[in-house]
Amino acid sequence: MALDDRKRTATEERLAAMVLPEVGCTKEAREKALARLQAMGLPQRRDEYWKYTRPDTLTQPAAPAAAVFKSGEAPVFGAMDCLRIVFVDGLYSPELSDPLELEGVEIDRLEDICCTKEHWAEDLYGELEAAGQTPVERPLAALNTAYAGDGVAIRVTGKPSRPINLVYTHEAEDSDVFLHHVLRIEPGAEATILENGPAAARFNKCIEIDIAEGGTLHHVRAQGRDHERRAVTHLFARLGADAVFKSFTLTVNGVLTRNEAVVELNGDNGVVHIAGACVGNGDFHHDDTVFITHNGANCESRQVFKKVLCNGATGVFQGKILVNQTAQKTDGYQISQSLLLDEDSQFYAKPELEIYADDVACSHGSTSGAIDEEALFYLRARGVPQGPATDLLTLAFLAEAVEEIEDETLAEEIRGRLEGWLVRRRNG
Repeated sequence: MALDDRKRTATEERLAAMVLPEVGCTKEAREKALARLQAMGLPQRRDEYWKYTRPDTLTQPAAPAAAVFKSGEAPVFGAMDCLRIVFVDGLYSPELSDPLELEGVEIDRLEDICCTKEHWAEDLYGELEAAGQTPVERPLAALNTAYAGDGVAIRVTGKPSRPINLVYTHEAEDSDVFLHHVLRIEPGAEATILENGPAAARFNKCIEIDIAEGGTLHHVRAQGRDHERRAVTHLFARLGADAVFKSFTLTVNGVLTRNEAVVELNGDNGVVHIAGACVGNGDFHHDDTVFITHNGANCESRQVFKKVLCNGATGVFQGKILVNQTAQKTDGYQISQSLLLDEDSQFYAKPELEIYADDVACSHGSTSGAIDEEALFYLRARGVPQGPATDLLTLAFLAEAVEEIEDETLAEEIRGRLEGWLVRRRNG
């Protein structure tokens, strides 16, 4: 179907000043992604999966400026023993990064994937993104595959002793960054990937994850504090038999954030948990869009999302569980909830189930509400001041999402960051 004039014009204007990077052996994948993008066109507000989120500032030719925020506090995960890979405004920084060496792991930069010898990432780059365009088009992911200038390829063959921490630093107020990572977890291997930092004034990131039979990946990310930043992220994952993938995202501040996750459970007995907690104040718009497809039998999926919103902030959740006929004995769970701390904030939810198997246990729910006045009265009656009492109830509301983090050290780090945000909000 031909693009309408508005979508075609917006796409042409966005691409006019862009050049496909010459990065390793990904040229063919980039050209295919560009063709997909030109056929789809960049998203418009009338598109079904963008009706709650304005994509204008994500698609316009120039990135809106975003002031660099200097908090003075230690970076998230900064005290942990990790292998750190640092990107400054989207460019890998060898000076700030650790050596790309860790037992049980192979790490290469995207530009180091060379045509002179076969590299495992050549076949994976763009493959899961292309598959994730059906049944829902994701044009900003295709834009990323075509134009990403940097990223890493990580292949896990064992069980490394330390997490790998991808750190995204924002220094230029007009930075417009595309990063693309590819991960492969080999059979029986297990790893933890951490991500943190504001990254850029405008950030478009894509990560493709292939988890083989019996592989396990834990993924925890914290999206940074620069309030004026804008970001769209895409996570595409494919799981084999007996594979496990657990992902949690914390988002604090940011004018606009859209996180998309597309996961396929292709083997039997797979497990995927996608969770998130966000806290937003004022000019804040946060969108989680998740699509999980069950193809294998006896698989488990969980979607757990909690949003705390105040002073006119907006939250969006669009989540779908698709259970195909081959996926008997599926256990699917989905919950999205918002805590509105005033009457000006908004939460939009679109939960979906599409089931073609007859032996399944699937459920979904979505709620919005204010602080429980009875619980607040209980705490106040026992001497807890109004502010700290509200914070305690807010943290209790977020607890179900944070509990999806399997590593208790990481969970405590996230709880501490959430508590700090609440205290700062209360103290102005």
